[in-house]
Amino acid sequence: QVQLVESGGGLVQAGGSLRLSCATSARTSSRYTMGWFRQAPGKEREFVAAITWIGGATVYADSLKGRFTISRDNAKKTVILQMNNLKPEDTAVYYCAAETSPSLHGIARSYDYWGQGTQVTVSS
Repeated sequence: QVQLVESGGGLVQAGGSLRLSCATSARTSSRYTMGWFRQAPGKEREFVAAITWIGGATVYADSLKGRFTISRDNAKKTVILQMNNLKPEDTAVYYCAAETSPSLHGIARSYDYWGQGTQVTVSS
């Protein structure tokens, strides 16, 4: 069982930045893929970005490239989502997820473990 705990959400004005963290109990030697997803009220869960523990390969939702950056800190067993130039449409609950394979993709149903989510609200 892998535990995931998100932190770093909050309220920010448009144009601002937030840094989300996901602490995981997974071993950093695990061949996992770690992903971030988000879900806005009344909308389906949406892929944001993903990274492999081994190698650090990344993939992003096309619409978010250039504003969001995913990274990992193996020593702290943490996955980071740096979000810059935030827009009101980025308002959502952001979830961290883990897939027990090194496949790099944004298919939510393939991820095995999920955190509880952290709220991000961007005011205009």
